[in-house]
Amino acid sequence: QVQLEESGGGSVQAGGSLNLACRASGYTLRDYCMGWFRQAPGKEREFIAAHNAVSGSTEYGDSVKGRFTISRDSAKSTLYLQMNSLKADDTAMYYCAADPVPWSCGDRKYEHWGQGTQVTVSS
Repeated sequence: QVQLEESGGGSVQAGGSLNLACRASGYTLRDYCMGWFRQAPGKEREFIAAHNAVSGSTEYGDSVKGRFTISRDSAKSTLYLQMNSLKADDTAMYYCAADPVPWSCGDRKYEHWGQGTQVTVSS
């Protein structure tokens, strides 16, 4: 059973940075697609970033390009999201996701989800 646990959320002022982490357990996720999504109150879930472990390629949502960076430490089974130049609009619950289909990582269906970590950006 794959389990994903996010951490690193918190409150920060606009312009600040946070680094989210998602630790995976229960299965080797070496070849999985892994991604980050977020959902703000009253809004639909939004794709943030994805990482393809096979190709090493990454993909980002338009709202975070140039500000957020996704990375993975396979030895630690951990996915990261470095968030810089944060804005009030980035306030949301951030979720980590993983899927065993290793291609076309991006804004698509994922099989496994974490419980989320809250990010609050004050202006």
